[in-house]
Amino acid sequence: MAGRNGRPRSVLRMRTVAGQVFLLQVAIVVLLVASAMAVLVLQSRSDSEREARNRSVAVAETFANAPGIEEDLKSPDPTAELQGPAEKARKRSGVDFIVVLNRDGTRYTHPLPDRIGKKFVGNLEPALAGRVVTEKIIGTIGPLVQAQVPVVGRDGSVIGVVSAGITIEKVSGVVEEQIPLLFGAAAAVLLLATGGTALVSRRLRRQTGGLGPAEMTRMYEHHDAVLHAVREGVLIVGGDGRLLLANDEARRLLGLPNDVEGRPVSDLGLDAGTARLLASGHHVTDEVYPVGDRLLAVNQRTTDQHGGPPGSVTTLRDTTELRALSGKADVARERLKLLYDAGTEIGTTLDVVRTCEELTEFAAARFADYATVDLVEAVLRSEEPTATSSTGVDLRRVAFSGLSAETSLYPLGKTIRFVPSTPVGFSLGKGEAVLQAHLAGFTGWQEQDPERARRLVEHGIHSMIAVPLRARGVILGLAIFWRSQKPEPFEEEDLSVAEELVARAAVSVDNARRYTREHTMAVTLQRSLLPRGLPEQNAVDVAFRYLPAQAGLGGLGGVGGDWFDIIPLPGARVALVVGDVVGHGLHAAATMGRLRTAVHNFSTLDLPPDELLWHLDELVARIDQDETGDNADAGVTGATCLYAIYDPVSGHCTMARAGHLQPAIVRPDGTTVFANVPGGPPLGLGGLPFETLDVKLPEDSRLVLYTDGLVEDRDRDIDEGLALLRRTLDDHAGRTPEETCEEVLAAMLPERQRDDIALLVSRTRVLDSSRVADWDVPPDPSAVARVRAAVTAKLTEWDLAEEAFTTELILSELVTNAIRYAAGPIRVRLIRDRSLICEVSDGSSTSPHLRQAANTDEGGRGLFLVAQFADRWGTRYTGDGKVIWTEQPLPDGRPPPAVP
Repeated sequence: MAGRNGRPRSVLRMRTVAGQVFLLQVAIVVLLVASAMAVLVLQSRSDSEREARNRSVAVAETFANAPGIEEDLKSPDPTAELQGPAEKARKRSGVDFIVVLNRDGTRYTHPLPDRIGKKFVGNLEPALAGRVVTEKIIGTIGPLVQAQVPVVGRDGSVIGVVSAGITIEKVSGVVEEQIPLLFGAAAAVLLLATGGTALVSRRLRRQTGGLGPAEMTRMYEHHDAVLHAVREGVLIVGGDGRLLLANDEARRLLGLPNDVEGRPVSDLGLDAGTARLLASGHHVTDEVYPVGDRLLAVNQRTTDQHGGPPGSVTTLRDTTELRALSGKADVARERLKLLYDAGTEIGTTLDVVRTCEELTEFAAARFADYATVDLVEAVLRSEEPTATSSTGVDLRRVAFSGLSAETSLYPLGKTIRFVPSTPVGFSLGKGEAVLQAHLAGFTGWQEQDPERARRLVEHGIHSMIAVPLRARGVILGLAIFWRSQKPEPFEEEDLSVAEELVARAAVSVDNARRYTREHTMAVTLQRSLLPRGLPEQNAVDVAFRYLPAQAGLGGLGGVGGDWFDIIPLPGARVALVVGDVVGHGLHAAATMGRLRTAVHNFSTLDLPPDELLWHLDELVARIDQDETGDNADAGVTGATCLYAIYDPVSGHCTMARAGHLQPAIVRPDGTTVFANVPGGPPLGLGGLPFETLDVKLPEDSRLVLYTDGLVEDRDRDIDEGLALLRRTLDDHAGRTPEETCEEVLAAMLPERQRDDIALLVSRTRVLDSSRVADWDVPPDPSAVARVRAAVTAKLTEWDLAEEAFTTELILSELVTNAIRYAAGPIRVRLIRDRSLICEVSDGSSTSPHLRQAANTDEGGRGLFLVAQFADRWGTRYTGDGKVIWTEQPLPDGRPPPAVP
């Protein structure tokens, strides 16, 4: 090898770093290969001895436990019985001998027959004691390992010993045969390692440029100067946790002395977190650690990732100023998130008080320790506030939230008038927010209530922000935020956050106020269109419930189009009506009012249910035509209706429906069925007729009419609702109508009611036969006198003799007209109910008309007299003719007859 000046250089005296590394690596490789070979040979010998021991024990135990060995040992000639099997087992197992001995040590078997019958050489005491013994001996066939295993009889005693042995040479022969191969592999490894070392040395020589130690030292000094000149701290820690290097910037940032190299990291006086990080060697990227008054960005990597020495290198950057800027950005981002969350959590309902409660709950949890909201009384009444300031105006505390309910703040419901001379009163008058950072200074705010102010400060409340709730230029109230547990007082930045928070809440409060006002007006309209009480009638005992949908779930706060009605009809009958206009809001309520009025008007004509629904269907169709006009996109009114007429005299109920649900009938025995009323189309579709169902309802039956809001819900289909309604009615069959309404609503009302519910429960009554009288009238004018006499007698029986004259006059005119102008059969019926009812029926469909007779007319005054003497009169058409009826009030002070 040539030197730097071209002169030969001894290999042993190489000066370059690459050459020295080459020699060192070759020496290490040779040493490692030689050590590995020596270890392999020693391990081979140890394995051979262990294998011989295991095999001899296994063979001896197998033969000692072989079936029949006890009988063979006790036979007259054990050698004859055991020699053959022992030799056969020896040859198959590969051991050198299997010898069976008796307790005296006499051999029964041996590979050499001349040894049979002779004493065993060795110590048999352990085997005779029941233990397995192995030993390494030098025998006539060389070094071997033999095992002695006791033969145990059925009674548990040792009756003999089996000894098996194998020479170590036989076991280690396979390994020794592979030694040449192992030496060849070692030589190959040595050759490859030497070649690899040469390649590494060559690469190292290229990288170092053939520099020697002196040149490398100079290079290190240059790098060291650069290392200490950079403005970034560098630390190198060894695998044993000792500091190997720290440049000047690292010493400055960490406050380290000059003589720190070689000392453990834990002894450098660093804080626990930084010392733990440096000693751990964990992978870290731009993590910020506080060190003294600095914030250091730390990066750390291990040095042995690419074959380097164990340890870690750490770099430090001073990010104190950057952290301050990022801290301000974080604060701004947190405040933006606060306002965003406030927008999602405040104003979730259209309720004024609940919106204020959401504001205080949010502020107390995220912004302050306590929060209160006071509103102008007009806002609570949903009125339109007009004042642009609240100076001298009473406010009512409607919301409070905080860490504790035990404070000296004004309680909920308290009426407050802020003193104009205080900062809060002055700012409220101007509509501006006010910040009182340090309440303990008593800078005038305490003039509102000096004693209460003192208790507030003693309670720990130290800072306050008051912000008026402004919307559309008027003051709605005042929100106040207080701090007690948070040590930092409110700042100007907090004031801007509070103003934005209250501004968003004020819009929600104003929206809720306006909604409440509109909702109140709509509900008032709807309530005015529904029955306000029960009419006087004796046909049914009735109870009803009307529940609008919950606000926010059903259109305009639950204002909808469901309606019901109880309409007394002539002849002591009653009409029960339930209807439903599709949709919610004022339009649905107004349409419902029009339909209810129409039903009342049609009922005065005493029309049958199917005919009444036909007229109602025509009305809805005309309403749709009037509202749509040229607007093709206008919606069509959707409405359903069920109309039922119950006659307490006959007990018959006639029903018809237009797209409505079937009514339920609870029989007196407690069973519930749904009446199979023929289904007609919803109102307004037209084109199809309506059909009626006539059923006889026994006394004390329940007729239950309802709208779909009772049985149908988003979480329950209509079939499930009908089944639940039937079960509920079955379970409470004996209840009064009022109790039935309560039980049905308790069982079926959904948690969040999304549709109106109308429920009408009626219990049927039947008039006693003693209160009804009827007569057949022959078509003979002379029969009128007999009818008058019979009626007079019946009225006398009813203690109504004073009504006899008027009743005779009315019946004389009606019966005479029927005989003269109508066709038979003619029938008279007298009913004593809340009024005295007279009915004259005939087979004619021609209705008489009231007219004003002239002075020269001979007739035309009969109906005029009837109208003058009767309280009400009219005509009702039947399937086989008509009925002319009149009603006369009972004598003054006479109570209506009791219902049976």
